[in-house]
Amino acid sequence: MIKELKSLKKRKINLADKDAPEITDWKKAVVGKFYRPVKKQVTVRIDADVLEWFRLSAKKYQTLINAACREYMAHHQKLHKKVKNKHV
Repeated sequence: MIKELKSLKKRKINLADKDAPEITDWKKAVVGKFYRPVKKQVTVRIDADVLEWFRLSAKKYQTLINAACREYMAHHQKLHKKVKNKHV
């Protein structure tokens, strides 16, 4: 069995797929479609009523909280850029 495994390592594999068409039109391509941000576990204190609202709003309430934080971040980044550009 070990000999078989070693022989498999040395084997050349042809990855060409004759049936798959070559992609030449990238107009419908979506950049970052499969990008997933790195998650980091933290401890956060959230008011009980806010947490309860998120829990009742969605089964994946942590994802919803993350989306709300991301929306807040994006909004404030835009505001920060506007203020910064006015002073330049």
